[in-house]
Amino acid sequence: MNSPALLRCLLGSRKRAAVVVAFWVLIAGLLAGVAPALESVEDNASANLPPAASDSMKARDLVRAQLPGQDATPAVIVVRGKGTDAEASAAQAVAAITSALSGTSRPHHVVSVVSTVTAPDAAAGLVSQDRGAQLVIVPMKGSPSDESFQNAVDAVRDLASDRAGPADVAVTGPAGIATDTVKVFSGGDKVLLLATIVLVLIILLAIYRSPLMALVPLLAVGVAMRVAETLGAILADAGIITVSSQTASIMTVLLFGVGTDYALIITARYRETLLDEPDRARAMQTAVRRTAESVLASASTIVLAMFALLVAASPALHGFGPYLALGVAVMALVAFTFIPALVLLLGRGVFWPGGVDKAAERGRGAGIWHRVAALVARAPVKVASAVIALLVVLSAGLLGYQESFNTLSGFRAATESERGQHLIQEEFGPGEIAPSTVVVHSQDSLRSSPAPAGIATALTDADHVSRVADPRMGKDGKTVFYEVVLDLDPYSSKALDAIGPLEQATRSAAQAAGVQDATVLIGGETAQNADIRSALDRDTILIVLLVLAIVTAVLVLLLRSLLAPLYLVATLILSFLATLGATTFFTVTVLGDDGIGNRVTAYIFVFLVALGVDYNIFIMSRFKQELRTRPPAEAITAALTRTGGVVSSAGLILAATFAVLMTQPIRELFQFGFAMAFGILLDTFLIRPLLVPAIVRLLGDRALWPARQGTPKAPSTPASGPPSAGVPAARAADTGSSLLLRAFSWIAIIEACTWAGLLAGMYLKYIPETTELGVRIFGALHGAAFIVYVSLTVLIAIRLKWRLGRTTVFALLAAVPPFMTVAFEIWARRTGRLPQPAADPSPTPAL
Repeated sequence: MNSPALLRCLLGSRKRAAVVVAFWVLIAGLLAGVAPALESVEDNASANLPPAASDSMKARDLVRAQLPGQDATPAVIVVRGKGTDAEASAAQAVAAITSALSGTSRPHHVVSVVSTVTAPDAAAGLVSQDRGAQLVIVPMKGSPSDESFQNAVDAVRDLASDRAGPADVAVTGPAGIATDTVKVFSGGDKVLLLATIVLVLIILLAIYRSPLMALVPLLAVGVAMRVAETLGAILADAGIITVSSQTASIMTVLLFGVGTDYALIITARYRETLLDEPDRARAMQTAVRRTAESVLASASTIVLAMFALLVAASPALHGFGPYLALGVAVMALVAFTFIPALVLLLGRGVFWPGGVDKAAERGRGAGIWHRVAALVARAPVKVASAVIALLVVLSAGLLGYQESFNTLSGFRAATESERGQHLIQEEFGPGEIAPSTVVVHSQDSLRSSPAPAGIATALTDADHVSRVADPRMGKDGKTVFYEVVLDLDPYSSKALDAIGPLEQATRSAAQAAGVQDATVLIGGETAQNADIRSALDRDTILIVLLVLAIVTAVLVLLLRSLLAPLYLVATLILSFLATLGATTFFTVTVLGDDGIGNRVTAYIFVFLVALGVDYNIFIMSRFKQELRTRPPAEAITAALTRTGGVVSSAGLILAATFAVLMTQPIRELFQFGFAMAFGILLDTFLIRPLLVPAIVRLLGDRALWPARQGTPKAPSTPASGPPSAGVPAARAADTGSSLLLRAFSWIAIIEACTWAGLLAGMYLKYIPETTELGVRIFGALHGAAFIVYVSLTVLIAIRLKWRLGRTTVFALLAAVPPFMTVAFEIWARRTGRLPQPAADPSPTPAL
């Protein structure tokens, strides 16, 4: 977009602008005519599964291959009797339900019915201990994502409710959960879109004070969204990408956010250019040319960050990025072409009722940003120190961090599936809601061997095992399946941690029973969640490193600097930690959520870093432009005052659009929406206008090192008389202080890198091989080092009367990694990744 000829071709006149607008409208209409509906190609199942190569998925494949009828999706009907004879009430209701679901009028998708009526031998697993409640298993064929399947589940619910009489009844299980998930998502889509449009329109009207100008970003987002949705539907239908309901919801708010951001940046520069260039076409070309670098850098960062998710093995992360990357790329193209063309096409009326002059005058910057710039200029050290201290305090909320893998507990709306699970937990025990399947595969036939029975007996004595059903033989005679019920909540961290020991206990039992070289696999929801957790832990590390590398590379190319990307990325990391800490405190500690959704942390990091860096890009890009005519101190002041209003408006809109996700009845979307809104506000009103300019002022000429400023410094006034006797001593003192500060700066930088390396090593290597004593020693050393280092930093700062300049900032940044190691150790204990000394007095073996 830097080519003047291309800009003149697209935006040289109102006629050319009309052609550009017509082109996009035509493209959107043509694609809508040939593309399938996005809802018809959404895949909500694979996003909640572990990697295909994981043990739990291999176990699932063996179950489906070796046990007839196991490819069906079961609905679980829980019946609890009422009255003085609850046992008879439950039995009567089960008999009526079984009869209705076994007759010719049953829903087409019902394969069979397993109850105490059809399978009396299975009563041990279908009847509660007090015999007041029973389970009915209804395998159902078809895909849970099909509307016909969901209608069949609703029909099963209606039949069960009609036949249950006075007994309590609820339909849950995989079939019920899948159906309720679709209903919960579909109920919030229209609310999300409408709330986003209304909120953005109100904010735009307050910013622009012009109805037509406020409609321009909304029309642009509408065109981009239509094009992106239709292209995404075509690609998903061809199997090239996957799209889920969550991805579609996030796409809506993402396009509204970044679309209005880009519109604000371009139109604000257009209004500013009108002060010197009355010809609107030439003013728009100049505005687009001067904003192209920063907007392209912003869009490129988001697109590359989305594509970085492709390195993930987890389907939830792997399939999340391409569709969103497509949407942002389309939005960037629309922003550079459709938005300027539409503004030109609307002519002078776009500024009604205030007129062109008032709109142009507002481009000079509001008075509040002049005061903010003056504050940063007067006390950059105090400003930077205060902001960093606040971010560190906010990150302390991470001490309560824990993850949740329970899908139903994440619904913020009442569902029959969740009610059914509560009934099962109350009547049958916590593990009955999701039994695990232990698979033992031998090289030899086990049909006439006593080994299967021996393994079953041994499994009943394994830790946290509540019940083991009779073994079932596979079709090949070499594979045996055991339904194992744990005495733990199958979605808890303890249950997930129990899968590894259960596998080892099964392997030992098989060897003791004479089955050599047996293949042992564990399937079921608990095992799948354990594999999801392992994959997410690995993927998150890769994604964090890759996204940070991408952001750093983009900043290096944009700013032509090696130092600036380092401190800008450091501010992004601080922002992320503070945001995640605040989100944890609000949603887990205050609202009482079971934990942070297992994928939410990775989503927050990718989006917050990719979007948060936008505001750093906008201000630093303007700073670089101002350096052509101003010294660094004046350049950063001008950049802050000229971009303050528009960037703050853009951040407010982006935060508001993500906050709309909090209207959704899904825990993950609520937490993600809160985190993004909070983090973007931090970036908009603390980091970008205060912390970054303060760091730049402290660094002075070195802010863009190794690049140099474009204009020479103003010459200093020479002394009129001979130097006094105290000058050499003063110079010597200044030289000594300079050397001391320089040495301390390098120590702070080295300290920060060292602690960051220790933190990475602790996560990658230390945790899997730790012992309880080692954990205590390591945690104590980290805590002591953190306290000593922070104390030393403060003492030196006081000693030098806070004349540390950039050194203080580096020192405070260096104190963050050791603090995070302590927070990480506490978090690892709470989430079960480290042993709890009170729970098990025996020594903890190395993993």
